Amino acid sequence: MTTPSSQTIRKAVQVALEEDLGQGDATTAALFPKPVPARGTIVAHEAMTVAGVAAARQTFLAVDRSVKVVRTVRDGLTIERESPVLIVEGDARSLLMAERVSLNFLQHLSGIATLTARFCQAVRGYRVKILDTRKTTPGLRALEKWAVRLGGGRNHRHSLSDGILIKENHLALAGHDVASACRLAREGAAHGLKIEVEAQTLDEVRAALDGQADIILLDNMDVPSIRTAVDLIKGRALVEVSGGVTLATVREIAAAGPDFISIGALTHSAPAANLSMDILPLSSPGRRR
Repeated sequence: MTTPSSQTIRKAVQVALEEDLGQGDATTAALFPKPVPARGTIVAHEAMTVAGVAAARQTFLAVDRSVKVVRTVRDGLTIERESPVLIVEGDARSLLMAERVSLNFLQHLSGIATLTARFCQAVRGYRVKILDTRKTTPGLRALEKWAVRLGGGRNHRHSLSDGILIKENHLALAGHDVASACRLAREGAAHGLKIEVEAQTLDEVRAALDGQADIILLDNMDVPSIRTAVDLIKGRALVEVSGGVTLATVREIAAAGPDFISIGALTHSAPAANLSMDILPLSSPGRRR
């Protein structure tokens, strides 16, 4: 599994810390004027597929390079409830300053990985692949798409330059001529880019075939229509299904025979995973004599 580059992770961590720390941690500074040796343990309070450990680890080190990472689980591992995810030791002041940001990365990214894993499990036994979309949090796309991969899904386009996807608004501007839009895209596209086009009706599927699209995206079709479209296409193009897919419906959609199911909810609506951090002193505070 390819991890985002260290530069990408550091950049995301830097932005998050600048947002959270601002001019410093007023509470911690007021309570603890001197170093307090401590251990922090991040624990998962539900079964989950872990994602974001690399970002959480970098968060602690960005706050204080002297923080010692004692133990981590690896990104992509499925763990049980109450499992430790990350253990760090160092000045409690540094651990407190990194706590929220590290948890934010872990909760958000593990939530995405866990939801993706559930969708992948739901279609087990079918050849279909679960894809994400570009419906990502601004600035976090690389990390969110990494979490999808950790959950067993695959990435659709990372950016607009990665492929041709002719959608409803493109077609409206092109006179709603699906076949012509496919031909124009093929003539104007860089060599090697696949031509994908959105189809909302069976007539548009036929037009996409006439335009020799490589991939036909069946948008918001019901299952009987998807089944009919797959039979109509007969392997002449790859078939992707998208629009309103849920855990309750994804297996029935998979049974209709598409090659891909793309789900925006993987990144824009995944519930945050339940994790927390406990920080305890490594030794009892000194007592006055």
